[in-house]
Amino acid sequence: MKIALLIHNAYGIGGTVRAVANLSAALAGRGHAVEVMSVHRPSDRPDLAFDPRVRLHALLDMREDAEGYAGEDPLAQRPNTVFPDAGVDFGRLCYTALHDARVAAWLDGTDADAVIATRPILNGYLARHGRPGLVRVGQEHLSMDAHSEQLRTDQNAALASLDAFVTVSEADAAQYRAALPGARAEILCVPNAVPAPAVGPAALTSPVIIAAGRLVAVKRYDRLLRAFAAAAPSFPEWSLRLYGRGPDKARLRALVDELGIYERARLMGPASPLETEWVKGSIASVSSDRESFGLTLVEAMHCGVPVLATDCPYGPGEIISHHDTGVLVPLDGDEDDRVAAYAAALRDLMGDPGLRAKLGARGRERAARYAPERIAREYEDLLTRLGAGRRRRGPLAALRALLRPRPPAAPAEPAPARPPHAVARALPGGALSFAVEPDGLPEGPLDLLVRLRKDPERRSVRVPLDGTEAVLPAAAHPLAEGRWDCFVVPRDADESARVRLRAVRTEQAALLGDPPLVDAEGLRSRVPYTTNDGFLAVRAWARPRHAEVTEVRLDAEHVEVEARFLAPAGADAEGAVVRALARGCGRSFEVPVTGEGVRDGAFRFALPLPRAGDVPLEGEEDPKEVWDLELHPPGRGEAPVPLGRVTGDGTDRKHTDRYPGVAVPHPAHGTATVRPFFTAAHGLALIVRPPAPPAG
Repeated sequence: MKIALLIHNAYGIGGTVRAVANLSAALAGRGHAVEVMSVHRPSDRPDLAFDPRVRLHALLDMREDAEGYAGEDPLAQRPNTVFPDAGVDFGRLCYTALHDARVAAWLDGTDADAVIATRPILNGYLARHGRPGLVRVGQEHLSMDAHSEQLRTDQNAALASLDAFVTVSEADAAQYRAALPGARAEILCVPNAVPAPAVGPAALTSPVIIAAGRLVAVKRYDRLLRAFAAAAPSFPEWSLRLYGRGPDKARLRALVDELGIYERARLMGPASPLETEWVKGSIASVSSDRESFGLTLVEAMHCGVPVLATDCPYGPGEIISHHDTGVLVPLDGDEDDRVAAYAAALRDLMGDPGLRAKLGARGRERAARYAPERIAREYEDLLTRLGAGRRRRGPLAALRALLRPRPPAAPAEPAPARPPHAVARALPGGALSFAVEPDGLPEGPLDLLVRLRKDPERRSVRVPLDGTEAVLPAAAHPLAEGRWDCFVVPRDADESARVRLRAVRTEQAALLGDPPLVDAEGLRSRVPYTTNDGFLAVRAWARPRHAEVTEVRLDAEHVEVEARFLAPAGADAEGAVVRALARGCGRSFEVPVTGEGVRDGAFRFALPLPRAGDVPLEGEEDPKEVWDLELHPPGRGEAPVPLGRVTGDGTDRKHTDRYPGVAVPHPAHGTATVRPFFTAAHGLALIVRPPAPPAG
């Protein structure tokens, strides 16, 4: 049968998008013709990859530079007539009279046997439009309680014209059935499809807690941060990573600073695919007040990461059996009680590797319940039961189809050739492996080519592809410091014939806990990553000596830094000083380093915050001063040693490893704010700024 899924924005990265991508791929894999119709297209390409067998289209092009930009249509200035007063903030993707026209035209003209709509307003459109015989299925990806009273009323009324209404938890389905005992639509639960990851299971050796999701209030990441802050002193080696984006980002960043956990809790930004991040962790955390399903929860279970979740309505309790396939924390008492309970559960898991291993293994078994093949069969059975593919087969239906007016078809565009894609994996010891997919590869023997970006010398390294596999050893093929782009090139051709590789995924988990490669040549570190535009690249560092920053702490007058000197055997930092040099004005000052109270050749220093007389803060638009830090060995003529953070899996420390600012007096500005930060090259520095001017 032909099945269409109608979604608000298939170009985003949220849970509904992942659920639609997973379900559409599974249905296509069972031989159905599947189309995903995105109401909006706000960007050139989706953040999440859709199965190539699935046709992805959009009704409104919201790219402001696109020829058919919908925002300038006069109808876009008028409200929609479906749920005009629902009080939902869609931002610039708000629904208008133009949506009424475009969605109606598509629903009335589609040749699909069934349409599955994926949010309340789309369920409203589906209830209002569509040819006779079309099977109409609405989905609920939140829950009844998550909606405003007006939106609940509107969506419940729409169920009178739908054939089925599908929730992702049984508890939510039961609530809808109780509220709507006479509903025409069949109300049932079909959970989201969650595919098994392409990566191997987590090793559970890295002391890292992972959380992922949209940064919104209902996820209660503030609860997680407070619980981690309470548990962290007993487990100083553990850290927390929070992946996602959303309106709560600034509030959560401020809370990290307030709690003083800025060195151990990081806001990582969005990541796709998430499986490569889950396997870096040893605990997966869900701290929500409400979860309609818990897609990230099942993703983590698939990766063998034990899940710690609040026992909130509705999803976690249906997915997890307490102390069997995960841990559930009751939401009893007031918020202080809930934070304390969550912190206690964190301590239990952080301190018990045996329990983590048991829960991770049992969680993987449980996650098989949500295999896409199984979920696709449930939808297939539902649509067949509702008559999809049968109702319009008669001669009268065929005549209606011929006579029905259709919107003008857009000219067909030839499918672009698929560029070659590859998986890059960091291996223990510094080597990198590359697995190139055969689709899109040039004919004949090929080499993997990595090429240093923006390099006047145009340095590159070539290694042969053995079929579709290549390994870049650390010692045999050193990479100069910088960013290296990845290509394939015919074996006997010059570099001008290269074809750039797109990234399927980059696996970096081996870099966590793996000691940096330090030998007679110095330090080498290499991290494969995906560029912002989807290509495969490698971030490399190569230094004869390096001082790796391990911890930064702030008080009212000092920045205290712990670091480790990484250099060939026989070299150390004894007798060295750290110099702070202000860019552009030549001012500098030095502080000694000490090894007292630290271990394994590490050292520390205390840097006084720059005082008012040291900081000119020149410039009108963005007055600031930047102080770069470097380690100076005691010997005369010794080159300064870079001081920063280049080991591990980070490729953008400037945005992930963030520190609060400290106010210092300034004669011209009253106060200035001093903040440590990592530069684009991952060097440790201080930035000094005046306070922001008052609004208005």
